[in-house]
Amino acid sequence: VNMWITANGALKRYKFERGIMRSVARLTYEQVERARNGMLDNTTRSLPKDIIEPLYGAYSSFMKMRTSRGALDLDLPETEVIIDTDGTIKRVQPSLRLDSHRVIEEFMIAANVATAETLESTGYPVMYRVHDTPPPQKIETLRQSLKTIGFSLAKGIITDPRSFHSMLKKAEDTENFRLVSELILRSQAKASYHPLNVGHFGLALKSYCHFTSPIRRYSDIIVHRGLISALKLGEGGFVGDEQKRFEEIGEHISATERRAVSAERDVLDRFAVAFVADRKGAIFPARISSATRFGLFVTLDKTNTDGLVPISTLPYDYYIHDDVKNCLIGENTGITFHFGDRITVRLEEANLVTGGLIFSVVEDNTFGNKRTKIGPKPGDKSRLKLKAVHHRQKKILGRRRAR
Repeated sequence: VNMWITANGALKRYKFERGIMRSVARLTYEQVERARNGMLDNTTRSLPKDIIEPLYGAYSSFMKMRTSRGALDLDLPETEVIIDTDGTIKRVQPSLRLDSHRVIEEFMIAANVATAETLESTGYPVMYRVHDTPPPQKIETLRQSLKTIGFSLAKGIITDPRSFHSMLKKAEDTENFRLVSELILRSQAKASYHPLNVGHFGLALKSYCHFTSPIRRYSDIIVHRGLISALKLGEGGFVGDEQKRFEEIGEHISATERRAVSAERDVLDRFAVAFVADRKGAIFPARISSATRFGLFVTLDKTNTDGLVPISTLPYDYYIHDDVKNCLIGENTGITFHFGDRITVRLEEANLVTGGLIFSVVEDNTFGNKRTKIGPKPGDKSRLKLKAVHHRQKKILGRRRAR
């Protein structure tokens, strides 16, 4: 697709054609970023003026349009595994996000919009990538969670991503930015493929489909076939009764996408477990990513990997789960483990089969910005009582497991 854009990132016109592209260089994202910053190598030395600079110029225009739409920018780090030449795991870390990644993403978004609009104009079916407005119950949960960390979200049904966009701007320069981003992400509906267009809420786009990855995604192959048929570009159009089965195909590829995401998550979990399997007893700084009735999910700072602190291991109290505030509260001590709290944990178990990490909380942690010693001090008369409560808690959980 050839696209012409305005200085503000709007699509003026576009034209699809079939052709063969001749690549002048195969570049990594890091190479492009270094070249953009003046650190050239033998491959990029001849490219900045004619290729790299114009790419970033167009990207700047696209970002103006993105901002004016109020599109969500939930740029949360993903986890990457670095494997050594001998196959051992060198490190597990949050992936680095560069402007060069965003350059490609914005070009792909523009191409996907041009594709959806072109197919709509021809009357041929479109396999849309749809992202519906957030469900009301999730918005209410988000509103309550934001309230606990000092942010307010106006009541009512949210039909425009600008509400979230402005919330992210408020949190941008605070220590809660990642927390707010994660909460907003959890409130969103799941994106899927469907021939009925409900728009893309997160990107604030009326018409959107996937066009740019035909090697990896069947949804893009379907879209390519639609373009070939609609624009009469030769062989390779729709096959058989594909046009009549769009809804069925959409449901199928949405399900397989969810399965692929789940498989990827399982693989990363197992890599993370293998990386720390021989470090039982090691201490890690972490953050509570969720509080549930059976324990705390925590995310390790340095590796961005997740694990569980079982509720039965929390010290010296019987803990009650507050679903609205996303926290566990000690019935006797009042100690609160809240979503987003920074804590220190000890690795107790690394299960290579399930990909699960089990932690315990290290005493003398920080909760709710107050330095608190977990449990009573040595010699405290209530110590026996609290130990009894903790023992009772373990017995209750044991009976539940037995059932």
